[in-house]
Amino acid sequence: MSTVPHADLVARIHEAMSTVIDPEIRRPITELDMVKSVSIASDDDNGAHVVIAINLTTEGCPMKSAIEERVSVAAQGIDGVARVTVELGAMTPDQREALKVKLRGSATPVIPFTQPGNLTRIYAIASGKGGVGKSTVTANLAAAMAAQGLSVGVIDADIYGFSIPRLLGARSVPTKVGSMLLPPIAHEVKVVSIGMFVPAGQPVVWRGPMLHRALEQFLTDVYWGDLDVLLLDLPPGTGDIAISVAQLLPHSEILTITTPQLAASEVAERAGSIALQTRQPLAGVIENMSWYEQPDGTRVPLFGQGGGQQVAASLTTVSGRDVPLLGQIPLDMTLREDGDEGTPVVLAHPTSPAAVTLREIASQLGHRERGLAGMRLTVTPVSGSSQ
Repeated sequence: MSTVPHADLVARIHEAMSTVIDPEIRRPITELDMVKSVSIASDDDNGAHVVIAINLTTEGCPMKSAIEERVSVAAQGIDGVARVTVELGAMTPDQREALKVKLRGSATPVIPFTQPGNLTRIYAIASGKGGVGKSTVTANLAAAMAAQGLSVGVIDADIYGFSIPRLLGARSVPTKVGSMLLPPIAHEVKVVSIGMFVPAGQPVVWRGPMLHRALEQFLTDVYWGDLDVLLLDLPPGTGDIAISVAQLLPHSEILTITTPQLAASEVAERAGSIALQTRQPLAGVIENMSWYEQPDGTRVPLFGQGGGQQVAASLTTVSGRDVPLLGQIPLDMTLREDGDEGTPVVLAHPTSPAAVTLREIASQLGHRERGLAGMRLTVTPVSGSSQ
């Protein structure tokens, strides 16, 4: 029979539950009020048989097996515990509502990234035309930043041409907790895309107001948690979504993707110049498909040369601020192959030429200091001034 008093054992198990992290929300299950009860079912010479009741956020929680295993492992590690039974239930509607308020800090959905004091860096990744690799760059930057220890989210705002779920290998759908959505996590990146809500092969045929509403819901209804960086993969051009991003996320920074080809760079300049009208900062320019490196080290500029530098120089001139060329990504077969497989090249082949450049760019963007725009300053008015 266990020599540990039942009350002490139960208290230690409760403490151990605080080390169990919910796989979707990424917070301790005790903090989320998911631990319903801990009891001792029986006691023998080998120790106690412990029963732990857990309330999942939803009955169909896709992570229930992972939660059950984590709870069992945490309890098994306690001296005096011989066997663990985990009983899975589900929160009541009232409990789910209380959880939403706890997570959001408010009963009313808001865009967390526009609230005073929010420190999330937001990059809206744009291109003048399709086919320049914007989504591939977005997916790899996100994965690289996450691998560098940052908390990263991606919104696939290319409603018509969504491809982020495949590129990041995000194969599951958001978990619904009432009206709140928990985004799938792939390679430690939180991801949401309209592609998670429509049948495979079905096109999205929406006009401007619907596009705006979809983006707004991605920002308000999805629980993102405390992100260091949020990336938005915009559709090509300067249409409705680009305008909606400027309205909903006025402090987002524009990151322009181009190829070396002059025809592509001229269009990319227009995509970057929209920031002048919306008064968004320009984070920089990335040139993709810069050259093909042959086995002997010779670089062949298949799509021309100078496009990225031209876009950076032009945007610097028209904005009156330095807009840097952040990097030139070479043509790399593994970049395409890994994207098709759902594992970004920065993870699958981190030493490949494209991956090295992408990781360098991610490091630049992920660790830049944020300005004071939109932040609350810790100053207090002084009453009774002697002036």
